[in-house]
Amino acid sequence: MGNSVSEAKLVEYGNDAQFGRSTPGKIGMWIFLGTDGMSFSGLLIAYGILRASAQSIGNWPNPVEAMGGVFLSGLMTFLLVCSSVTMVMSIDSCKRADREGMLKWLLFTIIGGAIFLGLQVYEYTHMVKDLGMTFNNYTHGNNLFASTFFAITGFHGLHVLTGVLYLCAMYKMALDGKFDNGNYNQLEIAGLFWHFVDLVWILVFTFVYLL
Repeated sequence: MGNSVSEAKLVEYGNDAQFGRSTPGKIGMWIFLGTDGMSFSGLLIAYGILRASAQSIGNWPNPVEAMGGVFLSGLMTFLLVCSSVTMVMSIDSCKRADREGMLKWLLFTIIGGAIFLGLQVYEYTHMVKDLGMTFNNYTHGNNLFASTFFAITGFHGLHVLTGVLYLCAMYKMALDGKFDNGNYNQLEIAGLFWHFVDLVWILVFTFVYLL
């Protein structure tokens, strides 16, 4: 009798459009993003503590002045925000079985991420050559400023690179017709990772570049 009631409830919940459902892949990605978020939190907290300690004795540079402005980093932020929008558009097109739209918006997302990486390489080159700033040395101020900057932005850059490669794999699957039946689950999981990368960069841009 008890088993019959449990089975009836299972069927009832399964047919309820308002009942939350998630695939194992999505749950796995959310768990990963939660732990990954802790890594970024640790880095940003360490940056804040080191900065507060150094500022108390006037030994921490103004980030905006030290990096020669925020135009480039602002452009990088704009690119990532736009790429999150195109990722949403790609998933929406997949839901509507619009193969052409899905491929187009997914390609735009990949291009946005690739341009971001190119701009980050350019930024690093400028800092090393023109500002005398390397991972363990900053000729115009506290070396810890350079170390924490490269550690945080470099760690994020690795995530962007991973995301671009991940989306390239999704693009190949889309070309092979893996999503033509409207099964957008894998694409949505990739989108979760990409939105996370975008959100983290907004925090990095705010705390490291602006404040």
